[in-house]
Amino acid sequence: MYKLWATIVKDIRILYRDKVGITFMFLMPVILVLVITSIQNSTFNLVNKNKVSLIICNRDTGKISNELIRTIDGIGLFKLVQVSREQGEKAITDRMHAKDALLAIVIPEDFSFQLTAKAKKMAGKALNSFGLEGDTLGSKAGNVDPLTLYYHPILQESFRRSIQGALYSALQLVESKQVLKSLYFAINEKQLPDTLENELLNNRIAINEVAVVRDGSRIVPNASQHNVPAWTIFAMFFVVISLGGSIVREKTSGSFIRLKTLPTNYLVALLSKQITYLGVTLLQAAVIFAMGVWLFPYIGLPALNMPADISGLFVVSFMCGWCAVSYAICVGVFAQTQEQANGFGAVSIVILSAVGGLMVPSFAMPGSFRTVIQLSPLHWCLEAYYGLFLEGGKLKDVLTNIIPLFVIIVSIHLLIFLGLKKKKLI
Repeated sequence: MYKLWATIVKDIRILYRDKVGITFMFLMPVILVLVITSIQNSTFNLVNKNKVSLIICNRDTGKISNELIRTIDGIGLFKLVQVSREQGEKAITDRMHAKDALLAIVIPEDFSFQLTAKAKKMAGKALNSFGLEGDTLGSKAGNVDPLTLYYHPILQESFRRSIQGALYSALQLVESKQVLKSLYFAINEKQLPDTLENELLNNRIAINEVAVVRDGSRIVPNASQHNVPAWTIFAMFFVVISLGGSIVREKTSGSFIRLKTLPTNYLVALLSKQITYLGVTLLQAAVIFAMGVWLFPYIGLPALNMPADISGLFVVSFMCGWCAVSYAICVGVFAQTQEQANGFGAVSIVILSAVGGLMVPSFAMPGSFRTVIQLSPLHWCLEAYYGLFLEGGKLKDVLTNIIPLFVIIVSIHLLIFLGLKKKKLI
């Protein structure tokens, strides 16, 4: 026990001198958590609170185009910027290049007239289908010139699709209203009452959103719930920079040879490193979680809601930290130089985090990646944390994630043992 304690003290002193490694293990993850959570929270606010600037050039003189503009404004997604009808395409695109708006829509001339004609024709067809006499002749056979939507190239396709869906909904509502008015007038020869119009068009069925969680709570997960656990895992695995480099330095400096002359086993030294750096990973988790709970509310970010099963959180953090330390030791054993350990370790962690779902959600990956995802230890770490933070589960609920993680840890230790045997270090 004394030998193990002395070795732990030695490793702590070596770690204290490694300023770059400490920076990678603590400062960089803290910055990542702050930046990524702020960005994702801003994205949520963009959808839920903030509005996207939309230039509207209305070249129509009828009432229906103004009604369409009011309907678009009522969606709540856009901040409307109306320009004169004389402005051409170049003037509109110049304003978009100047970042006055990321979107612009042009309503063509005669839009109201064409939509009215189309509504009358559709109402006539409906009456004919009922066996009544209806007018199905229109001046332009019910054709309506399309609206033109300009968008800035920085907008991603998924966001453009959601915007198109909102605009189509506004168009559909205006068109349905005109068809309903035409149909009512053709039958009753009087205008559709406003009360009946509101009852027919605005009486939508409500949708209740319920988060599926195990503890029965209905707390909606926020950006902090998604990002803090993910980047805590990323921070844990970045101990490879310090620990992997430390092992390589001991190999290249001859420390391994000197240890073999002492009345001890190098496995004691490896156990010491595991204990020391496992403590570091648990400290990383404690710092980042504390930051999410107490610091985030003061800087305008949603607070991190800790899971109810704190003991389960400790076990998951312990397993994640153990896996990270084991991986770092494995890299250090097989690397020949410190540059190899740092370079391969950093790049491999980024790749494993991308494959494991830290950067791109696992459900968004193609089916061909399903097997590869399960080979990443970060995937099982993330699923275990999400089972606690997002699903409100307990330790027994995340055992299906902890068991594969334990198998990966055992496999890594087997590789470490084979590597040490091959290099005749034990």
